Amino acid sequence: MNTNQNIPKAKKELVVEILLRLADDRLIHGHRLSEWAGHGPELEEDLALANVALDMIGHAAALYKYAAEIEGKPDEDHYAYFRDDIDFKNVAMVELPKGDFAFTIARQFLFSAYSYFLYEKLIETVGDEQFNGMLQKHFKEIKYHFRHSREWVFRLGDGTEESHERIQHAFDEIWMYTGELFSLDDAERTAIDKNLFVDISELKEPWLALVKDTLEEATLTLPDDDQYMFSGSRQGKHTEHLGHLLAQMQFLRRSYPDAEWK
Repeated sequence: MNTNQNIPKAKKELVVEILLRLADDRLIHGHRLSEWAGHGPELEEDLALANVALDMIGHAAALYKYAAEIEGKPDEDHYAYFRDDIDFKNVAMVELPKGDFAFTIARQFLFSAYSYFLYEKLIETVGDEQFNGMLQKHFKEIKYHFRHSREWVFRLGDGTEESHERIQHAFDEIWMYTGELFSLDDAERTAIDKNLFVDISELKEPWLALVKDTLEEATLTLPDDDQYMFSGSRQGKHTEHLGHLLAQMQFLRRSYPDAEWK
């Protein structure tokens, strides 16, 4: 199948936009999780975080590959290694420094819960067969990511005094970055009209209810949802942390752009 020829130009641009938003979230988040390799609090968790990181990067690679087919790019490496920070479309939450273990778990839980509701809806909505097939495959792993992080929220929140304080502080610190998860822009509205995306603003209520129930069971307090919310990352307005991350991640590939990796 020649994907590049079978999709009209206007629809092609929308499909690529949605693919890149999903992929960029997962590539950057996966990179942050990979920074825990060899540094986990215990061997089993060290391996678990590495596996989740591999899942995330694998999801991103598959999404990038489809985008490359549609746009006629040589391969998925173009999106991961040869774009600047302003071109990335990930939410700011995933680019924040890895912090301590509590911060990593809090972020993983909030993002996995969001991904659970998002992919569940996308699978029901997206008519593109290849795209939908990827979503279904990735959804199985997202369910594990969600369960794993949620169990750790319980352990840390209802654990020692220090673990409780650390994860409460992590949720308080991250919360200002959750707003843009559910903020619609013009590109997404157009994609919704063509059954390529879903109204993410409708996902906030079930997501918030799940987060609230989880935090209460973990003896934690839900942060104030009326506080200032960071925005603009989907349009390239990132924190200073993304540039540093990309400089490390892209350095070798950009230094030897014509190398064949075997």
